[in-house]
Order: sequence, then C-alpha cells, then structure tokens
Amino acid sequence: MSKAGCMLMVHKLCFITGGARSGKSSFAEKLALGLAGRRAYIATAQALDAEMAAKIEKHRKDRDAAWDTYEEPLAVAELLAKLSRTHGIVLLDCLTLWLSNVMAHTDGDGAVVNRSDELVKAAKGFGGVCIAVSNEVGLGIVPDNPLARKFRDFAGMLNQRVAQEADEVYFTASGIPVRIK
Repeated sequence: MSKAGCMLMVHKLCFITGGARSGKSSFAEKLALGLAGRRAYIATAQALDAEMAAKIEKHRKDRDAAWDTYEEPLAVAELLAKLSRTHGIVLLDCLTLWLSNVMAHTDGDGAVVNRSDELVKAAKGFGGVCIAVSNEVGLGIVPDNPLARKFRDFAGMLNQRVAQEADEVYFTASGIPVRIK
C-alpha cells in the first residue's frame, strides 16, 4: 500500500475496482485503517441465503472496534449524508451489491439512474474520505440474458461515474492494487 493516495486529503473520494476476489476490500480496509479519525463501514450485502449469511458473519468478526459498521442495502446516499456529520472516514463496500439491491426494489431504468446519481453525489460530497469499492463487471463474457446484461450496463455506467468524480482510482488484480487515476 502506498503512503500516498487517500491519506493526504481531508475531503476525498477514492474508488477501488477489480474482479471478484481480487483484493479490493482488503486494500480498501488498509487504506482506511491508515487514516486517523472515526471510521464507518457501510456494508450493502444482504443475507439472502446461507452462504451469504456466513460470509457476512465472517466479515463482521474480521472488523474490530476500529469500525462502526452499518448494514444498509438501499439507502446508502442518505446514510452517507448522516455519517458525514459524525465520521471522518467511510468505506462503502460494495457498489455492485447496492446496485443489484436497487434494481430489485426500484421500478424502471430511470429510477435506477436517479438512485445512482444520488449515490455518486453523496459519495463525492462526503465530508471526509469516502472509499468506495465496486466489482469491475465488464471484463468477462457478454451475459446470456437481458437482466444480466442490464445489470452489467448499469454497473459499468455507475463505475464510470464514480471514477470520473473520484480523486483517486485503483484497480486490483490478484491482490495487487494499481493506481490508475
């Protein structure tokens, strides 16, 4: 982990992307732990099956008292605004899980775009350092069904928006983060 990066500014948006199990979350946690201040961890996953419930529980146990954990699958923009008054660092993990939650609970493409815009604005406007994690879904094959293609397209657009607004962007592969912006 570089000593440069998210550690130098009081108000900053850092975006970390990469494939599944590429080391994104571990890198994001190391960045956040390198900062002084009250830390919040926003987890967007939902325990919809036993495997995910076990994964969430493992993550809960891995985080220690250095974190205030908030499990919020949908109202992340609102939570970021609230935490901006109380926390200097927030780690949002992850945007793609949040997006799938929004797509499942929102009617129409326009509503998904609006919710995405709200989230990007809230992340950029966070009063401290916001570290956002997202899966890069555009490196694989074209999905074989319309819903999966729609998710890929929305995720790609959301990732591009966050990356454009971010002060720093990292891509992780095989546990190695590479700064790309």
